[in-house]
Amino acid sequence: MIITISGMPGSGKSTLAKKISKKFGLKHYSAGDFMREIAKKRGKNLLELGKIAEHDKSIDNEIDKRTIELGKTQDNFVIDSRLAWHFIPNSIKIFVDIAMREAAHRVYKDMRKDEQENTSIKKTLENMKKRLASEKKRYQDLYGVNYLDKKQFDIIINSTRTTKKQKFEKTCKAIKKILEKQKRLL
Repeated sequence: MIITISGMPGSGKSTLAKKISKKFGLKHYSAGDFMREIAKKRGKNLLELGKIAEHDKSIDNEIDKRTIELGKTQDNFVIDSRLAWHFIPNSIKIFVDIAMREAAHRVYKDMRKDEQENTSIKKTLENMKKRLASEKKRYQDLYGVNYLDKKQFDIIINSTRTTKKQKFEKTCKAIKKILEKQKRLL
């Protein structure tokens, strides 16, 4: 079983992916971690690297190659990634949605070391909007896809007004339904 989790920044994709990996005994990967590794190597923050990636396809290519390779060579994993659903089409595809203001509040509260540019909730929201616009443009230009289009996902979870526990329980229930349906089809 392969599960891909996409969604909005600050929606809790990584936290959800980690919990799902434990619940179902799956390995966990994160494209955000891949991106952070590249940013660190280049001495950039994520926003700066995103701007560079608009003109330097090698960044997305590196992340995409890793994702594609995982999908081809491994099974029994979960990956949180904006585009893993696109590169691993045989996965259970989950999208985690959230209101932008709530997402900005969560991201700012997390105070990630690699996101020092987020000096206030207002600035965090502004940076998130820039990042989303940059990613949406890049992914449309590179692959002709809009990862925000929820029609391409099997499960959609809104985390704006839910606790981590509620989000996790809803997601597990939906995954189990899909697995039961797949068993019936076999």
